[in-house]
Amino acid sequence: MATISAALAISFLPSPTRFAVPTTDFSSSRIKFRVIFVQRGARFRCCAEPSSQEQETSTTPPTPPPEKPASAPPSSLLGISTSTWSAGVAGLGFLETGYLTYLKLTGSEAFCPISGGGCGDILDSDYSVVFGIPLPLLGLVAYGLVTTLSLQENGADLLPGLDDLDIRLTLLLLATSMATASAYFLYILSAKFVGVSCSYCLLSVFLSFTLLFIRVKNFGFDRIQKFAGIQLAVAVIVALALTNSYSSATTQLKGKDDFVLEPYETEITTQSSPFAISLARHLHSIGAKMYGAFWCSHCNEQKQMFGREASKILDYVECFPNGAGKGKKMTQECQAAGLEGFPTWFINGKVLSGDQELEVLAEASGFVAEGTEQSKETAPN
Repeated sequence: MATISAALAISFLPSPTRFAVPTTDFSSSRIKFRVIFVQRGARFRCCAEPSSQEQETSTTPPTPPPEKPASAPPSSLLGISTSTWSAGVAGLGFLETGYLTYLKLTGSEAFCPISGGGCGDILDSDYSVVFGIPLPLLGLVAYGLVTTLSLQENGADLLPGLDDLDIRLTLLLLATSMATASAYFLYILSAKFVGVSCSYCLLSVFLSFTLLFIRVKNFGFDRIQKFAGIQLAVAVIVALALTNSYSSATTQLKGKDDFVLEPYETEITTQSSPFAISLARHLHSIGAKMYGAFWCSHCNEQKQMFGREASKILDYVECFPNGAGKGKKMTQECQAAGLEGFPTWFINGKVLSGDQELEVLAEASGFVAEGTEQSKETAPN
Protein backbone atom coordinates (compact mmCIF):
# COMPACT_ATOMS: atom_id res chain seq x y z
CA MET A 1 0.00 0.00 0.00
CA ALA A 2 2.78 2.36 0.80
CA THR A 3 4.15 1.76 -2.59
CA ILE A 4 0.80 2.35 -4.29
CA SER A 5 0.23 5.51 -2.27
CA ALA A 6 3.64 6.85 -3.18
CA ALA A 7 2.99 6.13 -6.84
CA LEU A 8 -0.39 7.85 -6.78
CA ALA A 9 1.10 10.84 -5.04
CA ILE A 10 3.74 11.21 -7.64
CA SER A 11 1.24 10.93 -10.48
CA PHE A 12 -0.82 13.81 -9.16
CA LEU A 13 2.10 16.17 -8.82
CA PRO A 14 1.82 19.17 -11.14
CA SER A 15 3.73 18.76 -14.36
CA PRO A 16 6.87 20.85 -14.82
CA THR A 17 6.19 24.34 -15.97
CA ARG A 18 7.54 24.91 -19.46
CA PHE A 19 7.96 28.21 -21.23
CA ALA A 20 10.22 29.44 -24.00
CA VAL A 21 12.42 32.47 -23.67
CA PRO A 22 13.73 33.93 -26.86
CA THR A 23 17.30 35.00 -26.72
CA THR A 24 19.39 36.87 -29.24
CA ASP A 25 22.82 35.63 -30.23
CA PHE A 26 24.65 38.76 -31.38
CA SER A 27 27.68 36.84 -32.58
CA SER A 28 25.72 34.92 -35.24
CA SER A 29 22.75 37.33 -35.64
CA ARG A 30 20.27 34.49 -35.21
CA ILE A 31 17.37 34.13 -32.73
CA LYS A 32 17.65 31.08 -30.44
CA PHE A 33 15.17 29.74 -27.96
CA ARG A 34 16.01 28.41 -24.54
CA VAL A 35 13.59 26.02 -22.90
CA ILE A 36 13.48 26.37 -19.13
CA PHE A 37 12.00 23.72 -16.85
CA VAL A 38 11.03 24.84 -13.42
CA GLN A 39 10.10 22.24 -10.81
CA ARG A 40 9.77 23.11 -7.19
CA GLY A 41 12.49 25.71 -7.01
CA ALA A 42 14.79 23.83 -9.31
CA ARG A 43 15.45 25.42 -12.67
CA PHE A 44 16.81 23.52 -15.66
CA ARG A 45 17.91 25.14 -18.86
CA CYS A 46 18.07 23.56 -22.30
CA CYS A 47 19.89 25.63 -24.86
CA ALA A 48 21.75 24.90 -28.04
CA GLU A 49 25.52 24.97 -27.76
CA PRO A 50 27.28 27.23 -30.20
CA SER A 51 29.14 25.56 -33.03
CA SER A 52 32.86 25.19 -32.87
CA GLN A 53 33.24 27.80 -35.65
CA GLU A 54 31.18 30.28 -33.66
CA GLN A 55 33.24 29.59 -30.56
CA GLU A 56 36.45 30.27 -32.39
CA THR A 57 34.98 33.47 -33.79
CA SER A 58 33.87 34.70 -30.42
CA THR A 59 37.02 33.73 -28.55
CA THR A 60 39.67 34.64 -31.12
CA PRO A 61 40.60 38.33 -30.97
CA PRO A 62 40.40 40.25 -34.25
CA THR A 63 43.60 40.28 -36.24
CA PRO A 64 44.99 43.81 -36.57
CA PRO A 65 45.61 45.04 -40.12
CA PRO A 66 49.17 44.59 -41.32
CA GLU A 67 51.33 47.61 -40.83
CA LYS A 68 52.90 49.23 -43.85
CA PRO A 69 56.65 48.92 -43.94
CA ALA A 70 58.35 52.09 -42.93
CA SER A 71 59.67 53.91 -45.95
CA ALA A 72 63.28 54.96 -46.11
CA PRO A 73 63.94 58.56 -45.06
CA PRO A 74 64.06 60.88 -48.07
CA SER A 75 67.49 61.84 -49.35
CA SER A 76 68.44 65.49 -49.03
CA LEU A 77 71.00 67.90 -50.39
CA LEU A 78 71.88 71.05 -48.46
CA GLY A 79 68.84 70.46 -46.27
CA ILE A 80 66.44 70.21 -49.23
CA SER A 81 65.04 66.90 -50.45
CA THR A 82 66.49 65.57 -53.68
CA SER A 83 63.00 65.35 -55.16
CA THR A 84 62.56 69.10 -54.65
CA TRP A 85 65.96 69.76 -56.21
CA SER A 86 65.10 67.50 -59.11
CA ALA A 87 61.77 69.24 -59.73
CA GLY A 88 63.38 72.68 -59.59
CA VAL A 89 66.26 71.89 -61.95
CA ALA A 90 63.97 70.11 -64.40
CA GLY A 91 61.57 73.05 -64.24
CA LEU A 92 64.34 75.39 -65.40
CA GLY A 93 65.15 73.01 -68.23
CA PHE A 94 61.47 72.88 -69.17
CA LEU A 95 61.35 76.68 -69.48
CA GLU A 96 64.56 76.80 -71.54
CA THR A 97 63.55 74.06 -73.97
CA GLY A 98 60.06 75.55 -74.19
CA TYR A 99 61.56 78.82 -75.41
CA LEU A 100 63.83 77.05 -77.88
CA THR A 101 60.92 74.93 -79.13
CA TYR A 102 58.95 78.10 -79.81
CA LEU A 103 61.89 79.55 -81.75
CA LYS A 104 62.36 76.36 -83.74
CA LEU A 105 58.70 75.93 -84.68
CA THR A 106 58.11 79.59 -85.52
CA GLY A 107 61.47 80.26 -87.18
CA SER A 108 62.16 83.21 -84.88
CA GLU A 109 65.67 84.47 -84.23
CA ALA A 110 67.25 83.33 -80.98
CA PHE A 111 68.36 85.90 -78.43
CA CYS A 112 72.01 85.25 -77.62
CA PRO A 113 73.16 87.47 -74.76
CA ILE A 114 76.74 86.15 -74.73
CA SER A 115 77.79 84.18 -77.74
CA GLY A 116 76.89 86.38 -80.67
CA GLY A 117 75.12 84.67 -83.54
CA GLY A 118 76.06 81.13 -82.53
CA CYS A 119 72.71 80.27 -80.92
CA GLY A 120 70.67 80.83 -84.05
CA ASP A 121 73.23 79.08 -86.24
CA ILE A 122 73.11 75.91 -84.16
CA LEU A 123 69.33 76.00 -83.79
CA ASP A 124 68.95 76.20 -87.58
CA SER A 125 71.51 73.49 -88.32
CA ASP A 126 70.87 69.83 -89.22
CA TYR A 127 72.00 68.81 -85.76
CA SER A 128 68.95 70.43 -84.15
CA VAL A 129 66.71 67.61 -85.46
CA VAL A 130 66.75 63.95 -84.35
CA PHE A 131 64.84 61.50 -86.57
CA GLY A 132 62.80 64.38 -87.93
CA ILE A 133 61.82 65.65 -84.46
CA PRO A 134 63.12 69.06 -83.29
CA LEU A 135 65.69 68.52 -80.58
CA PRO A 136 64.26 71.25 -78.29
CA LEU A 137 60.87 69.50 -78.41
CA LEU A 138 62.46 66.23 -77.22
CA GLY A 139 64.14 68.13 -74.41
CA LEU A 140 60.84 69.77 -73.50
CA VAL A 141 59.16 66.37 -73.14
CA ALA A 142 62.08 64.93 -71.14
CA TYR A 143 62.29 67.85 -68.70
CA GLY A 144 58.50 67.88 -68.33
CA LEU A 145 58.45 64.17 -67.48
CA VAL A 146 61.25 64.58 -64.93
CA THR A 147 59.41 67.50 -63.33
CA THR A 148 56.16 65.51 -63.07
CA LEU A 149 57.83 62.40 -61.62
CA SER A 150 59.81 64.51 -59.14
CA LEU A 151 56.64 66.19 -57.89
CA GLN A 152 55.02 62.76 -57.60
CA GLU A 153 57.98 61.55 -55.56
CA ASN A 154 57.67 64.64 -53.38
CA GLY A 155 54.08 63.77 -52.43
CA ALA A 156 51.90 65.12 -55.23
CA ASP A 157 49.34 62.60 -56.52
CA LEU A 158 49.85 63.26 -60.23
CA LEU A 159 50.43 59.70 -61.45
CA PRO A 160 48.56 57.28 -59.15
CA GLY A 161 49.60 53.66 -59.11
CA LEU A 162 53.34 54.22 -59.38
CA ASP A 163 55.58 52.64 -56.77
CA ASP A 164 58.21 54.80 -55.12
CA LEU A 165 61.03 52.57 -56.37
CA ASP A 166 59.61 52.68 -59.91
CA ILE A 167 59.61 56.48 -59.83
CA ARG A 168 63.16 56.71 -58.52
CA LEU A 169 64.52 54.20 -61.04
CA THR A 170 62.71 55.92 -63.93
CA LEU A 171 64.13 59.28 -62.90
CA LEU A 172 67.62 57.81 -62.68
CA LEU A 173 67.43 56.35 -66.19
CA LEU A 174 65.93 59.55 -67.61
CA ALA A 175 68.73 61.61 -66.07
CA THR A 176 71.29 59.14 -67.46
CA SER A 177 69.89 59.38 -70.98
CA MET A 178 69.72 63.20 -70.84
CA ALA A 179 73.29 63.51 -69.58
CA THR A 180 74.50 61.13 -72.30
CA ALA A 181 72.74 63.14 -74.99
CA SER A 182 74.17 66.39 -73.60
CA ALA A 183 77.71 64.96 -73.65
CA TYR A 184 77.17 63.86 -77.26
CA PHE A 185 75.92 67.31 -78.29
CA LEU A 186 78.83 68.94 -76.50
CA TYR A 187 81.16 66.86 -78.68
CA ILE A 188 79.21 67.90 -81.80
CA LEU A 189 79.44 71.54 -80.73
CA SER A 190 83.22 71.40 -80.35
CA ALA A 191 83.87 69.31 -83.48
CA LYS A 192 81.35 70.67 -86.00
CA PHE A 193 80.94 74.27 -84.85
CA VAL A 194 84.49 75.42 -84.28
CA GLY A 195 84.58 78.93 -82.88
CA VAL A 196 80.83 79.02 -82.27
CA SER A 197 79.31 78.84 -78.83
CA CYS A 198 75.70 78.47 -77.71
CA SER A 199 74.78 79.61 -74.21
CA TYR A 200 71.52 77.64 -74.30
CA CYS A 201 73.37 74.45 -75.24
CA LEU A 202 75.84 74.90 -72.38
CA LEU A 203 73.00 75.63 -69.95
CA SER A 204 71.22 72.44 -70.99
CA VAL A 205 74.44 70.45 -70.46
CA PHE A 206 74.78 71.91 -66.97
CA LEU A 207 71.16 71.15 -66.05
CA SER A 208 71.23 67.56 -67.33
CA PHE A 209 74.44 66.67 -65.49
CA THR A 210 73.10 68.36 -62.36
CA LEU A 211 70.00 66.17 -62.60
CA LEU A 212 72.15 63.06 -62.93
CA PHE A 213 74.11 64.01 -59.82
CA ILE A 214 70.88 64.61 -57.87
CA ARG A 215 69.39 61.27 -58.87
CA VAL A 216 72.58 59.40 -58.00
CA LYS A 217 72.57 61.16 -54.64
CA ASN A 218 68.94 60.06 -54.19
CA PHE A 219 69.88 56.39 -54.47
CA GLY A 220 73.14 56.72 -52.60
CA PHE A 221 76.60 56.21 -54.05
CA ASP A 222 76.85 52.71 -52.54
CA ARG A 223 73.49 51.44 -53.78
CA ILE A 224 73.81 53.00 -57.23
CA GLN A 225 76.33 50.29 -58.18
CA LYS A 226 73.45 47.83 -58.53
CA PHE A 227 72.03 49.88 -61.41
CA ALA A 228 75.31 50.66 -63.17
CA GLY A 229 74.65 48.01 -65.82
CA ILE A 230 71.23 49.43 -66.69
CA GLN A 231 72.63 52.95 -66.83
CA LEU A 232 75.43 51.85 -69.15
CA ALA A 233 72.95 50.12 -71.45
CA VAL A 234 70.76 53.24 -71.63
CA ALA A 235 73.78 55.44 -72.37
CA VAL A 236 74.92 53.14 -75.20
CA ILE A 237 71.43 53.05 -76.73
CA VAL A 238 71.15 56.85 -76.68
CA ALA A 239 74.61 57.34 -78.22
CA LEU A 240 73.92 54.80 -80.98
CA ALA A 241 70.53 56.35 -81.75
CA LEU A 242 72.01 59.84 -82.09
CA THR A 243 74.88 58.56 -84.23
CA ASN A 244 72.45 56.78 -86.53
CA SER A 245 70.25 59.87 -86.81
CA TYR A 246 73.10 62.20 -87.71
CA SER A 247 74.85 59.74 -90.02
CA SER A 248 71.61 59.39 -91.98
CA ALA A 249 71.41 63.15 -92.38
CA THR A 250 75.01 63.27 -93.59
CA THR A 251 74.33 60.53 -96.14
CA GLN A 252 71.44 62.52 -97.57
CA LEU A 253 73.63 65.61 -97.95
CA LYS A 254 76.33 63.70 -99.83
CA GLY A 255 74.00 63.10 -102.72
CA LYS A 256 73.58 66.86 -103.24
CA ASP A 257 75.91 69.72 -103.90
CA ASP A 258 77.88 70.66 -100.81
CA PHE A 259 76.58 73.83 -99.23
CA VAL A 260 79.11 76.66 -99.20
CA LEU A 261 78.42 80.22 -98.08
CA GLU A 262 80.57 82.61 -100.05
CA PRO A 263 81.92 85.64 -98.19
CA TYR A 264 80.05 88.87 -98.58
CA GLU A 265 80.32 92.37 -97.17
CA THR A 266 77.51 94.01 -95.26
CA GLU A 267 76.94 97.69 -95.91
CA ILE A 268 77.19 100.01 -92.92
CA THR A 269 74.30 102.46 -93.22
CA THR A 270 74.85 104.65 -90.12
CA GLN A 271 77.00 107.74 -89.88
CA SER A 272 79.75 107.83 -87.26
CA SER A 273 79.57 110.31 -84.42
CA PRO A 274 82.71 112.20 -83.29
CA PHE A 275 82.74 110.07 -80.15
CA ALA A 276 82.68 106.84 -82.17
CA ILE A 277 85.49 108.03 -84.45
CA SER A 278 87.67 109.06 -81.48
CA LEU A 279 86.99 105.74 -79.75
CA ALA A 280 87.86 103.78 -82.90
CA ARG A 281 91.17 105.64 -83.23
CA HIS A 282 91.96 104.95 -79.57
CA LEU A 283 91.18 101.25 -79.93
CA HIS A 284 93.41 101.08 -83.00
CA SER A 285 96.26 102.82 -81.19
CA ILE A 286 96.29 100.35 -78.27
CA GLY A 287 96.06 97.29 -80.54
CA ALA A 288 92.50 96.29 -79.62
CA LYS A 289 90.97 93.76 -82.03
CA MET A 290 87.47 92.73 -82.91
CA TYR A 291 87.09 89.13 -84.13
CA GLY A 292 84.00 88.40 -86.21
CA ALA A 293 82.42 86.55 -89.11
CA PHE A 294 80.71 87.95 -92.20
CA TRP A 295 77.56 85.90 -91.52
CA CYS A 296 77.29 87.04 -87.88
CA SER A 297 74.36 89.42 -87.39
CA HIS A 298 75.72 90.67 -84.06
CA CYS A 299 79.00 91.58 -85.74
CA ASN A 300 77.08 93.68 -88.20
CA GLU A 301 75.18 95.35 -85.37
CA GLN A 302 78.47 96.21 -83.66
CA LYS A 303 79.74 97.87 -86.82
CA GLN A 304 76.49 99.80 -87.18
CA MET A 305 77.06 101.23 -83.68
CA PHE A 306 80.40 102.66 -84.80
CA GLY A 307 79.15 103.85 -88.19
CA ARG A 308 80.75 103.87 -91.63
CA GLU A 309 83.80 106.04 -90.91
CA ALA A 310 84.71 104.55 -87.51
CA SER A 311 84.28 100.94 -88.68
CA LYS A 312 87.04 101.43 -91.25
CA ILE A 313 89.43 102.49 -88.47
CA LEU A 314 88.81 99.45 -86.28
CA ASP A 315 91.19 96.48 -86.33
CA TYR A 316 88.61 93.94 -87.46
CA VAL A 317 89.66 90.30 -87.99
CA GLU A 318 87.47 88.24 -90.31
CA CYS A 319 87.60 84.61 -89.15
CA PHE A 320 86.07 83.15 -92.33
CA PRO A 321 87.63 85.13 -95.21
CA ASN A 322 87.18 82.24 -97.67
CA GLY A 323 83.56 81.57 -96.84
CA ALA A 324 81.75 79.18 -94.53
CA GLY A 325 80.30 75.72 -94.99
CA LYS A 326 81.59 72.44 -96.35
CA GLY A 327 85.38 72.39 -96.52
CA LYS A 328 85.74 75.93 -95.13
CA LYS A 329 87.68 76.47 -91.95
CA MET A 330 88.31 79.29 -89.55
CA THR A 331 91.65 81.06 -89.82
CA GLN A 332 94.54 79.94 -87.66
CA GLU A 333 94.62 83.29 -85.86
CA CYS A 334 90.99 82.92 -84.78
CA GLN A 335 91.50 79.31 -83.76
CA ALA A 336 94.55 80.24 -81.68
CA ALA A 337 92.55 82.97 -79.96
CA GLY A 338 90.18 80.34 -78.55
CA LEU A 339 87.04 82.23 -79.48
CA GLU A 340 83.71 81.19 -77.99
CA GLY A 341 81.54 83.26 -80.32
CA PHE A 342 81.28 86.37 -82.40
CA PRO A 343 81.96 89.18 -82.06
CA THR A 344 84.78 88.93 -79.52
CA TRP A 345 86.89 91.89 -78.39
CA PHE A 346 90.47 91.65 -77.13
CA ILE A 347 91.29 94.89 -75.32
CA ASN A 348 94.31 95.29 -73.01
CA GLY A 349 94.28 91.60 -72.13
CA LYS A 350 90.53 91.58 -71.53
CA VAL A 351 88.08 89.44 -73.51
CA LEU A 352 84.60 90.80 -74.17
CA SER A 353 82.13 88.47 -75.89
CA GLY A 354 79.18 89.74 -77.88
CA ASP A 355 78.36 93.15 -79.23
CA GLN A 356 79.18 95.88 -76.71
CA GLU A 357 77.95 99.39 -76.10
CA LEU A 358 80.49 102.08 -77.00
CA GLU A 359 80.70 103.26 -73.37
CA VAL A 360 81.65 99.73 -72.30
CA LEU A 361 84.42 99.60 -74.88
CA ALA A 362 85.61 103.06 -73.82
CA GLU A 363 85.77 102.03 -70.17
CA ALA A 364 87.52 98.73 -70.96
CA SER A 365 90.14 100.50 -73.07
CA GLY A 366 90.63 103.47 -70.75
CA PHE A 367 89.44 105.96 -73.36
CA VAL A 368 88.68 109.49 -72.20
CA ALA A 369 87.18 111.79 -74.81
CA GLU A 370 88.72 115.24 -75.05
CA GLY A 371 87.15 118.00 -77.08
CA THR A 372 84.53 115.68 -78.60
CA GLU A 373 80.82 115.23 -78.03
CA GLN A 374 79.99 112.46 -75.63
CA SER A 375 77.19 111.19 -77.78
CA LYS A 376 76.59 108.02 -79.67
CA GLU A 377 73.58 109.23 -81.56
CA THR A 378 74.00 108.66 -85.23
CA ALA A 379 73.02 111.27 -87.72
CA PRO A 380 70.52 110.45 -90.47
CA ASN A 381 71.92 109.41 -93.81
